[in-house]
Amino acid sequence: MPQRPVRELALSQGKVLYMAVPRLRRDPPFLELDPSRLRERFREASTIRGAFRLGRPVSSGEMDPIDLIVAGSVAVTKEGARLGKGGGYSDLEYAIGREVGIIDEKTPVVTTVHRLQVVSNDIEMKIHDLPVDFIITPEEVIITRSPFPKPEGIYWEILEEEKLKSIPILTRLRSSTSKKARG
Repeated sequence: MPQRPVRELALSQGKVLYMAVPRLRRDPPFLELDPSRLRERFREASTIRGAFRLGRPVSSGEMDPIDLIVAGSVAVTKEGARLGKGGGYSDLEYAIGREVGIIDEKTPVVTTVHRLQVVSNDIEMKIHDLPVDFIITPEEVIITRSPFPKPEGIYWEILEEEKLKSIPILTRLRSSTSKKARG
């Protein structure tokens, strides 16, 4: 819900949005919200339910390059360490974008949180965890200058087999990666 106003503002400014379907379980796994097709229904389209009703399902191959990522967070540090809900889906969405070439390490990552969600204690960051470049609270914008590297793609060796089997796009990407490796 904290991202709803961000989505509505972006749509009202004519920006195309892509949202991942929950847990990436559908195929195709993303929804495209194109303001030119929404007939000014930006508020409705900015909700999860509205996005499913008004958005167009798309695969990663149908998406244009992404110029900004807005990731939800439970807690963040001023250094850019980010804690999500614990499922790793924001990290995975980013990794998929890197794998298919629609984002790169320079693509800014923003999160919107309440100021109480900006914590001073350490948040452990692993190789697959997505750090944030900007933290936006109702009171301020924090530029993190994060020392944490962004993931370079999908780290297949640490991906749980159960998650791989439950997310169709991962099965396809792994299959195409294996074919490229074999030559």
